Amino acid sequence: MHKILTFRDEKLLRRALTHRSYVHENPSEGEHNERLEFLGDALLNFLSGEYLYRCHPEMGEDELTRRRSALVDEKQLAKFAEEVGLDFRIRLGKGAIRDGGYQNPNLLSSTFEAVLGAYYLDRDSDIDAVRTIIEPLFDSVDPKHIVMARSNVDSKNRFQEWVQRNLTPTPPKYVTVQTGGLSHAPEFLAKVLVGEKNYGEGKGRNKKDAEKAAAEDALAKLKIQGLL
Repeated sequence: MHKILTFRDEKLLRRALTHRSYVHENPSEGEHNERLEFLGDALLNFLSGEYLYRCHPEMGEDELTRRRSALVDEKQLAKFAEEVGLDFRIRLGKGAIRDGGYQNPNLLSSTFEAVLGAYYLDRDSDIDAVRTIIEPLFDSVDPKHIVMARSNVDSKNRFQEWVQRNLTPTPPKYVTVQTGGLSHAPEFLAKVLVGEKNYGEGKGRNKKDAEKAAAEDALAKLKIQGLL
């Protein structure tokens, strides 16, 4: 068993593995894993940034940002989830299982984030314990994945670069709300704002996809206007 699944508090691991679709069908279960997912996402962004900063002293901010996007994108985190054995341990509702939830990259990546956040709490908020777990996974990433990601720069990064180059040093703000969908397949709507101005909107199966779609919409509008 991978060390990331070795917990002092098994209840914490259980919550990290519990998707909202399972709680929807089993209300007495209590809390699902989305708060832990939020924490894990923050940890991953910090630790991946620190890792790249240390490993690539020759790189500037833009290149580091692009590599970080590749290192912690949905596809890569889903691979991490499979590597540590999360794929068939996720606690899903029957509908999500029927829809292939155990192989769903979004569910896998989200659960990996939740487990990482839970592991951090289980280790008394010790960032070094999490670093010890995650850096070998970062080391294992296929360089081809990084190269492919660099050739297709994340739309959110591209839009932020345009904003900071042409408008303001302040990054764009994303406002995301759930608009519908099923418990195991929600739909989100995101708007990307610069100041008070709405530059784009997009929908997705999760907040990340919705924000990416909003950034793509903003870039498309800029291109039509001849500003990109």
